Amino acid sequence: MSLFCGAGFAQTQVAAPYQIAKERSLFHDNIDRAQLRLTLQFLEAKNNVDTTTKLQIHDAMIRQVDEIQQDIELDSTLAPMGKVKYLRTLENMVRSFNDKLNKRDFPASMAPALVKAFEACYKLDKNKESIKPVIDDVDYGIGKILVDCFDVYASDNPGMAGSKVTLLRKYIALHPDQSLPVLRDNPNVYFADSLIKVVAQQDTRKLYDYAAARNKLGDRIRNHPDTFVNMVARMANSKSGQLYFPFLDNLLKGRITLAEIDSVKEDDFKYFRLMVKTRIDYAGRLLPPLRDTAHEMKALTAMMASKAKQYFVREINALHDVNDSRVRFKRLEGLTPQELYYISVLSEDELYTSSYVSGVYPRIFERMANPRGDSLLLSVHGDFFRKFIKMAAGYNTLNHFLGTMGKDNAATLMQSFVIGLERPKPGDELEDAVDVADSYSSIMDKDKEMAGFILNQVRWSYEKNVRENNKRGIVIYNLLKILFQSADTTTKTDLSAMLGIPSIYDQDYRGLTDDSGRVIQQVFFYGDEDKDGQNSFINFMNMFRGRAEWRINEKNPEWVTITSTKGKPVWIFANRPLLGDDDPDDKAQNKLISYLEDHNLRPTVVIHRGHSYHLASTLKKLAPTAKIVVLGSCGGYNNLNEVLTICKDAHIISSKQVGTKVVNEPILQAINNNLVAGRNIDWISMWRELAGKFRNDAAAREKFDDYIPPYKNLGAIFIKAYRKAMGEE
Repeated sequence: MSLFCGAGFAQTQVAAPYQIAKERSLFHDNIDRAQLRLTLQFLEAKNNVDTTTKLQIHDAMIRQVDEIQQDIELDSTLAPMGKVKYLRTLENMVRSFNDKLNKRDFPASMAPALVKAFEACYKLDKNKESIKPVIDDVDYGIGKILVDCFDVYASDNPGMAGSKVTLLRKYIALHPDQSLPVLRDNPNVYFADSLIKVVAQQDTRKLYDYAAARNKLGDRIRNHPDTFVNMVARMANSKSGQLYFPFLDNLLKGRITLAEIDSVKEDDFKYFRLMVKTRIDYAGRLLPPLRDTAHEMKALTAMMASKAKQYFVREINALHDVNDSRVRFKRLEGLTPQELYYISVLSEDELYTSSYVSGVYPRIFERMANPRGDSLLLSVHGDFFRKFIKMAAGYNTLNHFLGTMGKDNAATLMQSFVIGLERPKPGDELEDAVDVADSYSSIMDKDKEMAGFILNQVRWSYEKNVRENNKRGIVIYNLLKILFQSADTTTKTDLSAMLGIPSIYDQDYRGLTDDSGRVIQQVFFYGDEDKDGQNSFINFMNMFRGRAEWRINEKNPEWVTITSTKGKPVWIFANRPLLGDDDPDDKAQNKLISYLEDHNLRPTVVIHRGHSYHLASTLKKLAPTAKIVVLGSCGGYNNLNEVLTICKDAHIISSKQVGTKVVNEPILQAINNNLVAGRNIDWISMWRELAGKFRNDAAAREKFDDYIPPYKNLGAIFIKAYRKAMGEE
């Protein structure tokens, strides 16, 4: 029996104030030891739990548990083995509480309710009555501890089976994402069918994965009576299941059949055409009065983007050196204006400037019977219209686009472009706002009157959201107002200070060094069939070969190491571009990352070299320590958002084109010159000097103008400032 005294919880062993049978003294001692362990490991330990909570735990788990020990020992209605059973169950309860303390679902504060519920269960079980009413009434954590304890020594309780089912429901209610894993282990619970139906609506992809499994849960899903569940199961058990997903909603509504999809799924052109038709249908249903969001619209968008890039864009990009437009853009023959529109907006992060300006964009209007921009947007129900306007601004086709429609319609469109950003877009709640932010500099450069109109709409929207006390809207429009007003003025504005974010104008040298004073760089290369990646690697290495200020170590077959020999220490690690089966690039990059981690080498400068479609792989492996990220390919919203999610304060240099040697090398040389000299990187002065180098080379200057420095990357600045203002850091 335990005695606690003083201000703390020091414990000493004393004789119990009642007679304990010798044959049960060991079980009482075990409870005391469990209490002592709790005291030493938690009640006396320094932790973040307040004194009041500790006192409540002490009263429940020490004083009240002692009283229950006494009740059990002195209970004349219990046989000796019955007393042993409940003493051991009580010991298990104390130990389990200590083991699970403050883990998920097991807060320390549950101690009083746990002990009270234990006492109720013990008395019910003693009378051979069900403990389920108690389990029904308590939180999951309490119920879990009690059921586990009683299941060991009182598993014959008439309420045990029902209590376990109750616990399953409580757990799923707390963790709905675990519904199917729970059902996999308990496929015959009475609520399985209803839960499967709920999961089908909330996480169709997960249900799809489980429907293909050859186990009892998979059988139950495949034999489910619900139409939705049954359709997902049919898709999951087809070799073409992923190709059906974009059409799930229309499949369920009977607007299309699996046979119709089968007839086009092997033809990329026809399959893309069917997806565009479906997307336009879904986009129309999003509008009033229906406001109907189709199932798996995200899957449709992802598949459309994948096909647009793989089948159309990469083909015309790869032929960028071909002068004959009929040859270069042959892949675009037969496409409708709407299909070309979706290729444009869904390929922002891969579409070359020339592919857009000379290929996709003009063909949209060439193939319209009445070439009007407003008619085009109406034909797709305004789907992605902000993305299209942003791209038109960036590629200098906005004036042409607006000029194809009446002046009043153009004004209404640009007003719609700006207003309503406080309403989040499902799945990508900031994308529209970032597109507006990104477009302003381009509009300002070409049409100051239009820029002024947009700024006035931003001010009006800000005041509207202030009146409505819409925090999201206030933050969005205040940030846009600050960004746009700073672009309108001829005097330098310190956006970093105004927005409360780290400097966007310079990168502190010391912030890039590790404890040993080194700047660590990591460069990602990719082997390509067209040898572009291999040639890029050769050009990169030639920046350092034969230069006394750099040392190259090429002994490793999977990566090279380049270190400075003069000035401050700069270490550069670049994987070799390897082409072959089983993705040798990926293996080389992973081994390099492991090497860096094992040697405590944390990259603060990360450079992506290669085609845009390799960028996703680089971003998956991006070091969280990166402070400067050179993408060398388009910095669209998704890419910027992902970089800043991993490295919240990163300075991002991106380009509308795949990185080119003519521009990449001067940028990287300028960065390295600053680092070796131990200087802070002043982006404004550095960019000014780089522009001077390209002044007399029109072709190089055009490519350089496609690169966006950190202080002009309004999309990245907006994302940083928004997260700061909304407390999302």
